[in-house]
Amino acid sequence: MLWELFCIFARIGVCTFGGGYAMLPMLQRELVDARGWATESELMDYYAIGQCTPGVIAVNTATFIGYKKAGVCGAIAATAGMVFPSLVIITVIAAFIQQFAHLAAVQHAFAGVRVAVCALVLHSVYKMAKQGVVDVLTGIILIAVFCAVVFLRVSPVVMIVLSGVVGVAAGVIRGARS
Repeated sequence: MLWELFCIFARIGVCTFGGGYAMLPMLQRELVDARGWATESELMDYYAIGQCTPGVIAVNTATFIGYKKAGVCGAIAATAGMVFPSLVIITVIAAFIQQFAHLAAVQHAFAGVRVAVCALVLHSVYKMAKQGVVDVLTGIILIAVFCAVVFLRVSPVVMIVLSGVVGVAAGVIRGARS
């Protein structure tokens, strides 16, 4: 199981460019659809917790899944698998980037990759919104957080904490009404 965790997350790590958010569709396909290691709801929870903790969301998610499957050793194996390809690729790129960064082909390639990453992130946002916005209140929270972060430049950490407080308060009020 440890080797399987390492290999699966290494494959995700090597095949995905653009940071943690760009990895979300691949994590969804691999962990929920292909392997059944997590449900959509669990993965959304891992994303939420991963967003609230230090580090890249995809690495944090790998740690959670690894822990779920094989305890602390599984968490270490999954996390190592996720970061190993990046470590190797970045080391190689760092050795040669100064020699090739000025080439037009390299600059155009980076521009193309940035656009593809934007599309992957938007796809992840769409899927997460479909799963996370379940009623009017969650829709209002989504819009309020987006506006506060984008237009008012409120810290995402503050908005995550406030959203959690609103969610708990709404749950308590709904529970009291039942």
